[in-house]
Amino acid sequence: MTPAPGAPAGRVDGVLLDVDDTLVDTKGAFATALVAVADAHLPPDVDHAALLDHWRSDPGGHYARYTRGETDHRTQRRLRADLLHRTFGGAPVGEQAFDAWDDLFWGTFERSWRPFADAAPFLAALRAAGLAVGVVTNAGTVLQERKLTATGLDVPVLVGVDTLGFGKPHPDVFHEGARLLGTAPGRTAYVGDEPRVDALAAHDAGLLGVWLDRPGARRGGEHDADPAAMRADGIVVVPGLPEALAALRG
Repeated sequence: MTPAPGAPAGRVDGVLLDVDDTLVDTKGAFATALVAVADAHLPPDVDHAALLDHWRSDPGGHYARYTRGETDHRTQRRLRADLLHRTFGGAPVGEQAFDAWDDLFWGTFERSWRPFADAAPFLAALRAAGLAVGVVTNAGTVLQERKLTATGLDVPVLVGVDTLGFGKPHPDVFHEGARLLGTAPGRTAYVGDEPRVDALAAHDAGLLGVWLDRPGARRGGEHDADPAAMRADGIVVVPGLPEALAALRG
């Protein structure tokens, strides 16, 4: 392809993107949903910040197992709900209780989806630069298509966790994204908020890994990630999508 004027010539021909906490403020949506859960099910003095950190860090490894194709979406979420309750003083969440729990949690979560302010301008700038753009995500394809539509972000979901039956950090996931984008892995950037699952894994798969290290957005278990060490390993580290655009332009 011939880059348009202003394109980041010589660096990449396409950009693959994460969705959650990259384009969409999923952390904020989870925070709102977990406050609703706490008000309905947990002790009144529960620490809302600790709830959010627990949910996002996946201490039981249930979501990680889902991304490896080892369990289904409903089971991983019920087990995470049960672990959350047991950790913070709530009643067990068994099969019979889960549907009502999830109606509250997931319904609030979906109503709380919001795009980051820099997401739509970033997508527009990438396209104006003549770059191919698509999403590679560790969530289900239909879910992420619905999320992007709800937040007004026009970008195709190329690979979800259901596409190959497993997700990031497996290198095949990034390679499939680049294949569907129509770009060689070495001419493709991947932009995501997780230092290891996104940026480092993409780098190891032969892509340009870009770690979107938004201030205050790291998950539990990622607080020790060292931007200087990541840069030394060849990762691009940026605090926002405008800086990612500048980095891709070289």
